[in-house]
Amino acid sequence: MQGAPVQQYLDLAPRVMEAKALGRPLVALESTLIAQGMPYPKNLETALALEAAVREEGAEPATLAIMDGHLKIGLAEDELTRLAKAGKDAVKTSRRDIPLMVASKGLGATTVAATMILAAMAGIRVFATGGIGGVHRGAQQSFDISADLDELAQTDVAVVCAGAKSVLDLGLTLEYLETKGVPVWGYGTDQLPAFYCRDSGLGVDARLDSPEAIAAALKAKWALGLKGGVVVANPIPAEHALDRRLVDMAIGQALVEAEKQGMGGKALTPFLLQRVTELTEGQTLAANIALVLNNARLAAKIAGALARA
Repeated sequence: MQGAPVQQYLDLAPRVMEAKALGRPLVALESTLIAQGMPYPKNLETALALEAAVREEGAEPATLAIMDGHLKIGLAEDELTRLAKAGKDAVKTSRRDIPLMVASKGLGATTVAATMILAAMAGIRVFATGGIGGVHRGAQQSFDISADLDELAQTDVAVVCAGAKSVLDLGLTLEYLETKGVPVWGYGTDQLPAFYCRDSGLGVDARLDSPEAIAAALKAKWALGLKGGVVVANPIPAEHALDRRLVDMAIGQALVEAEKQGMGGKALTPFLLQRVTELTEGQTLAANIALVLNNARLAAKIAGALARA
């Protein structure tokens, strides 16, 4: 049985279609940040602020989600509101979940991996998020490795992020990305950011100091037929960065609680991030919002430079 063309399932918002027709730069935004990452109404406020930040830098935002059997490329405000109010009732959707979410006409919030897939289907090459998934601490026993990493190895989308989420094993995440041939480029830094903190103590593959330099390298990568994405690691602004000891202590306690509760799978990362927010009395939530806004602005600049390259 021959599959239906992907266009049958893609639903591009009018403003996204217009931007594509005019050759304007586009930036993909994920939706797990809205549904699983923050409480309502802070999640809706953040989603709208992210889209505004992208527009301020001259690009068109496209928040992605799965709704009513459609792969939504760009959400209207009422759709963003629906997703924000649904919260964790929206299904956290990665690569393996997409077919079922479409077939069941469910409400799916896209992870980094799923957002990359939908963005590539729609011809969007730059994506902004908070932090990518990665190798979980203790993965030597659990084999818990995010699907985001394999997606980066095969899907041609640049992911602008503040490194991998701090609750992960950042060293092993870098090793896995190296094995998969995924470049990690630091924007204005030689060090991998640690999400809420500017420096993890680990290096990046290369330092690039301008959106134009990143765009030129992306163009060369894909023109050479080298499949896969790139991690563009963008440190949280210094004024919003948190003390590493505070973050590490909160993560340590959250990990102990997760183990006691037998937490694992797709529920683990949202649980850890929520507990860390509670343990730091909201400091990590404020930092998360600041870093993802910073990433959205950089992604818009890179998308603009890539459109001109």
